[in-house]
Amino acid sequence: MALLSGFVPLLLLVLLILASAVKVLREYERAVVFRLGRLQGVRGPGLILLIPMIDKMVRVSLRTETLDVPPQDVITRDNVSVKVNAVVFFRVIDAPKAVVEVANYLYATSQIAQTTLRSICGQADLDEILSEREKLNQNLQKIIDTQTEPWGVKVGVVEIKQVDLPQEMQRAIARQAEAERERRAKVINAEGEFQAAQKLAEAAKIISSEPAALQLRYLQTLAEIATENNSTTIFPVPIDFLKAFMNKLGT
Repeated sequence: MALLSGFVPLLLLVLLILASAVKVLREYERAVVFRLGRLQGVRGPGLILLIPMIDKMVRVSLRTETLDVPPQDVITRDNVSVKVNAVVFFRVIDAPKAVVEVANYLYATSQIAQTTLRSICGQADLDEILSEREKLNQNLQKIIDTQTEPWGVKVGVVEIKQVDLPQEMQRAIARQAEAERERRAKVINAEGEFQAAQKLAEAAKIISSEPAALQLRYLQTLAEIATENNSTTIFPVPIDFLKAFMNKLGT
């Protein structure tokens, strides 16, 4: 009985050691293994064995991470104060570097993204930030990716999400947009009048070359007047009107 009571703690100790020695990593995970403080390499995925009390491992996820960059106060090149936030998509491509070269790659990437966002937006005009986001996104991605490359982190996409403008600037932009719409409306109206004048000039040339066409147009106008008004209309018959038909009959 005493032997059995002494065997149970030993068995528990063996199971505890085996549990600390056997690790299972998912498909998207890697283990950076250190042996007595020295880097041994990367293991996984699947089942891995560690030497208890000697080997230590750090789990690193290789999946794409999403990082929200909080709103940053930015003064643009044309001296407009705005708040800009963004989102960064990145992933670890070199697990040992992500553990050895930087203390916390998530925090470091976040800080680099914030400072780069302020720098890039501060070098652009407000119109560029509002209308050329794709260009700014590409510049941000390139710069942040260059900064994080020594850490084994690959930045794939950077997107500016929102630009908050002061109230007075929003009103100024609204007035500018309204003035632009009015300008376009006036241009379209002027173009329509110009085209109508051209067509009228062409019609006048055709009618002036054919007197009978002028008289027919005269009759058509009278017919329209008679249709629109329920009244008797008395109109004189011009001599030129009769001459036109008499000339036709004489020929």
